[in-house]
Amino acid sequence: MNFFKIKTSWTNGEFTIIKLCIASAYILIGSYFHDFIKNYYTPIVVIFGITVIWFVYLWVKKMKSGKQE
Repeated sequence: MNFFKIKTSWTNGEFTIIKLCIASAYILIGSYFHDFIKNYYTPIVVIFGITVIWFVYLWVKKMKSGKQE
């Protein structure tokens, strides 16, 4: 599978997106167990959804530009 062999480089700003995505996923998992976080469930889901789409877009874009060079 060549998909896992493609190498990409990330700037600090771009890497922040994946960190935010992962952090929001952890908060979603944690919210299942705590009533306090359930009040913020909708904003967390929105942040998670946006960052997942943004991260996957950047990743695919970088993989395509890496293949052409």
